[in-house]
Amino acid sequence: MLPLDVRDDADSVAREAAAAIAKDARAAIASRGRFTLAVSGGHTPWVMLRALAQEDVPWAAVHVFQVDERVAPPGDPDRNLTHLRESLLRYAPLGADQIHAMPVESADLEAAARQYATTLEQFAGSPPVLDLVHLGLGPDGHTASLVPSDPVLDVTDRDVAITGTYQSRRRMTLTYPVINRARRILWVVTGNEKIEMLRRLLDGDESIPGGRVSRTQALVLADRAAAGHLTAGTPGRS
Repeated sequence: MLPLDVRDDADSVAREAAAAIAKDARAAIASRGRFTLAVSGGHTPWVMLRALAQEDVPWAAVHVFQVDERVAPPGDPDRNLTHLRESLLRYAPLGADQIHAMPVESADLEAAARQYATTLEQFAGSPPVLDLVHLGLGPDGHTASLVPSDPVLDVTDRDVAITGTYQSRRRMTLTYPVINRARRILWVVTGNEKIEMLRRLLDGDESIPGGRVSRTQALVLADRAAAGHLTAGTPGRS
């Protein structure tokens, strides 16, 4: 079973996730001189990023990437980038050039995906190995923009791909190969609508998209609402 750390509520999960990211950042920078972080969208992650901004991190050596992004205009509230900038760039001493936005405004999305893969290689090697990938889990078992039945689930030769329409938007997303190469995968799962999918994730159910993510370097942080009956006797601090 995946390591599971259960916290009382979503805010506690966000703070613990921030502390875990900061710890990995300090270690990576001490060892390799740089920390590469890919973040997903969602309410709890924005709280996590604001908390991260208050942590002791050598920010000048941090580079932030997007796990996925909706194809939408600049500044659109649907854009993960809008909230990423508001949550992290506003509060942490990061330069705008340290946050690498997915180029979803491009007229040629396939070329834009290749461009973003090249950006990953520039900062994380070839093939890119990100230090930490933060993931969420949807009530349908999706993670990143790897959603049920989308052909992107079967992409093995590209690190960045374009999805079909999901919840009225196409997406650009990291694919399994680059996610699974990460040195650390940090799941942040909150809310009682996630109970069933969290159970299936922990059981390694590969019929849901989240279940196909590598388990060897992963940690799951969840609140009691998402953990449900798993709360009692769960390993980890709570």
